[in-house]
Amino acid sequence: MRTDINNLLKRIIFTKRFQNIGYLPRWIIFAIDVFIVTIACIVTQIMIQSLNVNLYPTLNTYLQYAFVIFTNALSFVFFRTYSGIIRHSTFIDGVKLLVSTTVSYFLLMVFNYIFLFVQNERLFIITVLFITYVISFLLLFLFRILVKNVFETYLNVTDTRQLINVVIYGADANAISVANALKTEKPGRFNVVAFVNKFQQDKTNKSILNLPIINHRKGIHIILKSVKAEALIITEKSLTKEETRILVEECLEYNFKVYTVPLITDWEDQNQISNQLKNFAIEDLLERKPIVLDKEKISNQIKGKRVLITGGAGSIGSEIVRQLISFSPYKIIILDQAESPLHSLKLEITEQIKDIKIRSVLADIKDYNSLELVFQKYKPDFVYHAAAYKHVPLMEENPIQAILTNVVGTKNLADLSLKYLVEKFVMVSTDKAVNPSSVMGASKRIAEKYVQSLNYYLVNSNKNNTTKFITTRFGNVLGSNGSIVPLFTKQIQEGGPLTITHPEIIRYFMTIPEACQLVLEAGAMGKGGEIYIFDMGEPVKIIDLAKKMIRLAGFIPDKEIEIKIIGLRPGEKLYEELLNDSSKTLPTHNSKIMIAQEASDDFEEVKDSVIALINLTKKNSDLDVVAQMKKIVPDYKSLNSEYQTLDVN
Repeated sequence: MRTDINNLLKRIIFTKRFQNIGYLPRWIIFAIDVFIVTIACIVTQIMIQSLNVNLYPTLNTYLQYAFVIFTNALSFVFFRTYSGIIRHSTFIDGVKLLVSTTVSYFLLMVFNYIFLFVQNERLFIITVLFITYVISFLLLFLFRILVKNVFETYLNVTDTRQLINVVIYGADANAISVANALKTEKPGRFNVVAFVNKFQQDKTNKSILNLPIINHRKGIHIILKSVKAEALIITEKSLTKEETRILVEECLEYNFKVYTVPLITDWEDQNQISNQLKNFAIEDLLERKPIVLDKEKISNQIKGKRVLITGGAGSIGSEIVRQLISFSPYKIIILDQAESPLHSLKLEITEQIKDIKIRSVLADIKDYNSLELVFQKYKPDFVYHAAAYKHVPLMEENPIQAILTNVVGTKNLADLSLKYLVEKFVMVSTDKAVNPSSVMGASKRIAEKYVQSLNYYLVNSNKNNTTKFITTRFGNVLGSNGSIVPLFTKQIQEGGPLTITHPEIIRYFMTIPEACQLVLEAGAMGKGGEIYIFDMGEPVKIIDLAKKMIRLAGFIPDKEIEIKIIGLRPGEKLYEELLNDSSKTLPTHNSKIMIAQEASDDFEEVKDSVIALINLTKKNSDLDVVAQMKKIVPDYKSLNSEYQTLDVN
């Protein structure tokens, strides 16, 4: 037993030394190749002499072979056959060798016939040239195969016990490239044990790289268990989003890690494949169909126009900016009060575009005078209003600031849009404005009421050339600033725990690009006064979202990373709604967008109550402000908040 251990240790030490051999300089590889051609010439001469045949006179034997070696050496230099790393030789290296030796052979043939034409003598015997050519290529090729196999053998001996066993889903050229790259990577992380092919239907045993190809007839978790794999790498690009989601969720359910990898042509570092492997994002697991936009309609309205985006440096506003670029507006005015994000966005988009004017404006929507200067200077045709305070607990502590930004800011923009003849004003709202339970939700509902009633007033007053006011309402956006996904990501990176307010809390989710696409679509189809609500898909339990994110990061929920319940925060609901109890919806041509049928309020009444609310903010009394909010929005019932006392009556 002790002898076996000693032998194993010696083998490991030798292997480590072998693995640490550096890469040989190119001139040494070149010299080895020239030496191999010399060996081929010697072997050829021995073969010819063993035949005991009489050959016609030609150039001196030593000069013949010197000329052959010299010509091959020039060809090696021209085709750079020595530039690759021998242990990482590929099919392309073999092709380069074949081309190089073939070119040498044909050059020698050309020289031979030229000399025959001029001197009426042959330089070489054609048979000798051909034998030398064949032997040279075979020896050069076998040398590379031998070195590659020796290194792979020693690398695999020491590393496989420490590597992560993986199965590659796919059996095409990209899958083979990934497997080869993982096999030769140093230091390695993964050991490929099998391939899975969804297209192979026959029952015959097939293999790639001496690894089995398994038909995907059973659950993927059964296949992974059968080959003792710990992870799945998905390389198959023909899978639909739904097929990919099912695969990923099955792996996560049984605690298998799952990775995706780009096409080999998109790899950033060809020598470090492990760096190319990516975990799936939680956005990839949303159960929803792709959004189809009426791009022609959007383009017809936006092309050549001046567009103002408030909150343009935020997560929603900045994505609206990015998507607007494809519709060729004349000018984009990005307004925000956050200096650094605004500057970063300006740098990002100016590198991508040449023919669209971009203007960055530092301004606060609470300041009417500053906003009016912006409207006077840039005269926007369209306004997308995404600026808002949106954090529920924070606004519960600061109701006056919620009113100043969400209500006063919206009123300023709406009034100025009307004054300066803006064609369309599109407001980004939230599902928290429906039956609000928080200051934030109620402030957004008041803003909705002001915009909607203003449009209703303009229509019924038969005013010409007036602005069309449109509201869009949707739920939580994955990845937006301050949303649950960045928080969970940070908590996972810190090792947990992930904090959840209640085990039964549910939310609607969509991605930032999806939300912004629908905002643009709703803005294009809106005729004024509508509240557009978006199809958010199925509601998601936050605790399920947390578990998926933990598994996607490669950990086991409640074992490696804890999930901690901390209780509902002030103003927070267990679930959100997109409609009031008394509201109904009308369909649109886009199945993802519906119109909420809600009663319109009298504009003068709304305006007077909003002005009264604004005046109360000057008294610095949170209770008075919230009490007035509840008068404007009768559905506003506080939850888990100190303002619940105002709901007694």
